[in-house]
Amino acid sequence: MSARRRTPARRSPSRRTPSRRGKQQGQSLAVLAVGVLFALWVVGRLLDWVAANRWVVVLVLLLAVAGGVLWFRYRADRLRREQEWARTLRYAVEQLDRLHHRAFEHAVRDLMFRDGCTDAVQVGGAGDHGADVKATDPYGRRWVIQCKHRKAGSAGAPVGTPDLHVLNGTGRPVHHGDVVVLITNGRFSRPALEFARSQRLHLVDRATLSAWAGGGRPLWELLRAVPPPRSPGPSPSPSPSSSPRPTPLT
Repeated sequence: MSARRRTPARRSPSRRTPSRRGKQQGQSLAVLAVGVLFALWVVGRLLDWVAANRWVVVLVLLLAVAGGVLWFRYRADRLRREQEWARTLRYAVEQLDRLHHRAFEHAVRDLMFRDGCTDAVQVGGAGDHGADVKATDPYGRRWVIQCKHRKAGSAGAPVGTPDLHVLNGTGRPVHHGDVVVLITNGRFSRPALEFARSQRLHLVDRATLSAWAGGGRPLWELLRAVPPPRSPGPSPSPSPSSSPRPTPLT
């Protein structure tokens, strides 16, 4: 019988010795120390330069302050012009008929802005939970508005109760509205009128929309049974950057 060959033992993979790991850690610490020293040197040189050229720092600060003042005055002047333009904003209902439904929402937002709701914003889109426009009037009341645009105007299909069900379910519980409104350039079905009356929902049909968009009276003066004001008078004007810019329609 032939002798069995002994299988040579496998050599275990080499492992880094503790001394090698310690050497690498020492190199990393050395690099870090060099970086810190270099950063401190740069900061020191910068401070020396600032101390020797203080007039440059003062000049930069003065220019920054002057730029900030000019920017604020520009924003305030633009807001004033937009508010003046908004006060004269008028839409014929036939003009609203020709709009895309999203542009119709922006037009409603602009009309709320015209009436003094300086935080009016268009929020319609995917996941809007039934609200297309939100605004706070000068008396502190929160408005939640859903818009239903009909290309055919009053000849189009009437707005029915399903749309009101969505608005009624989210207007107050989700959006915390004081005044919950559905606006259309068309008309409402009889069941929708009855449902809105029972749920304290406000409806703006074509006739009311025409009076509002084409006149100068705010919407709360055209609707019945609007909740009482939360504050005794108009709210203070917001900062220029917080107000939406009215979008002219062509």
